[in-house]
Amino acid sequence: MTEITPGRQSDRPVAEAPRLVAMTGADAGARTMGSAAGVGGDAVRPHSPAARQAADADVAPGSSVASYGSDFLLLDVADAPAGGKADWLTARLRQAIGDGRLAVGGRLPPTRVLAAELGVSRGVVAEAYRRLTEDGHVEGRRRGGTVVVAAPAVPLPAVGAAQPPPPAGLFAAAPAPDVFEALRAAPARIDFTPGQPDLAAFPRAAWLQAERTVLADLSAGHLGYGDPRGTPQLRQAVADWLARNRGIRVAPDEVLVVAGTAQALTLLHPVLRADGIDSVAVEDPGSLGTRQHLVNGDLATPPVPVDDDGIRVDALRATGARAVLLTPAHQFPTGVVTSGERRRELLRWAAGDGGLIVEDDYDAEHRYDRPPVPALRALLADRVCYMGSVSKLLAPALRIGWVVPPPRYRDALVNAKRFTDLGNAVLPQLVLARLMTSGDLERHLRMLRGRHRRRRDAMTAALAAHLPGAVAHGAAAGLHLTVTYPQDVPDTDLAAAALALGVKCQPLSWHRQLPGRPGLVLGYAATPPGAIAEGVAALGEALRALS
Repeated sequence: MTEITPGRQSDRPVAEAPRLVAMTGADAGARTMGSAAGVGGDAVRPHSPAARQAADADVAPGSSVASYGSDFLLLDVADAPAGGKADWLTARLRQAIGDGRLAVGGRLPPTRVLAAELGVSRGVVAEAYRRLTEDGHVEGRRRGGTVVVAAPAVPLPAVGAAQPPPPAGLFAAAPAPDVFEALRAAPARIDFTPGQPDLAAFPRAAWLQAERTVLADLSAGHLGYGDPRGTPQLRQAVADWLARNRGIRVAPDEVLVVAGTAQALTLLHPVLRADGIDSVAVEDPGSLGTRQHLVNGDLATPPVPVDDDGIRVDALRATGARAVLLTPAHQFPTGVVTSGERRRELLRWAAGDGGLIVEDDYDAEHRYDRPPVPALRALLADRVCYMGSVSKLLAPALRIGWVVPPPRYRDALVNAKRFTDLGNAVLPQLVLARLMTSGDLERHLRMLRGRHRRRRDAMTAALAAHLPGAVAHGAAAGLHLTVTYPQDVPDTDLAAAALALGVKCQPLSWHRQLPGRPGLVLGYAATPPGAIAEGVAALGEALRALS
């Protein structure tokens, strides 16, 4: 939990609020990478003698080599403000990507060439390319140069521009079953929806290469109906991934491939009811979406409070529920990590009382300032049903996840999967298995951690500047922050006011069944640092207007 005041940064849960100092100059865009000189395929030499002379000398502003601008996008450095050339160039390139002049797949000039043509230092161009890479718009491909990989789906309107009104009743009543679809459809300049990965960072080149490799080796038999449990290749790859990254040792036959955690919960409904379980206790606050899936399966969801150490086991016992759904590695939405003592209490409850723990390991790979936390499934296999997916690591659209159930539920879950859809699509499973076994997925994860850390830092710095006195929870890991504030303003009113200003987020009360402090749940993984600062400034404006 982190109180947003000038000072230091901390990551402790909701009950204690140490003070935090704003990170001055935290935006990673303020720095130029020392390695940026390699961005953009600089092995390509300029064609003209003047350009070659400038490139070899690494020309800086004020040098003796005259510059008359670049034919590329008709850029003229005379338009740049003094001391703001990197900002100017970044904005011009971003605008060209947004309006289609730089199409997806298009290549940017090498940094040395563009710097020579503009008569600026190579570091200016490298910094602009670095910022676009951070935004997810371009990607450096070594000898392939710097290539446009994504464009904004909707260009951001100017700050202060009138926004369409938010959907009527979105925040006015209790969340309906379709509330997340309604929120996704709501227009906004900046999207802080939690749990949303940076889809612009999807490793398209690695996926395409893996798919080509898979298709080249694919037999005709693989194009028929597959094993409802999942392909042997992916089940083996998942078993190895869990052993390396989550401390879980399982055989491939213990893994069931599913269409994400949502399907895993749907398959569990009849299996649990057949075992006499009619209620699954849930953390409070805890995921609204997960709770909706359980309710849809006619399962009661008694709330259990979460404190600094995780779910309160004494309160869990008091509910009488025989099963509980937990996010112990990074509790959603508070970010609390279940402590060692609380884990031991949970295991005693499961072993002694015959309880079942449904472990949702939804974003455990995304950690920045704390050591890894092993999964509960690694400690008590017979009483834990483990669920994971690639929705937060690659993309939700893949609809690929896995379940490692206790032995007594395995056959029933396989049957439920068989009679639901005969198994996941085979080709994406084989491609994902290839990414896992080749090391490409772990390389992608390492890249994401650096990017997410910088965006997390940008959000904590912006909160310090624009929401003084607010408290941020869960900063050490994950893809979101939960922010509580001292003002007596309902969080649904604040979320509605923010959406009217073009900023999309979720009120903390959506994820509560019990009374609690108001707050917002803010995702940062999919938003560039500049937009994060702009969005948090709008949140501060909305809160001041309502106070």
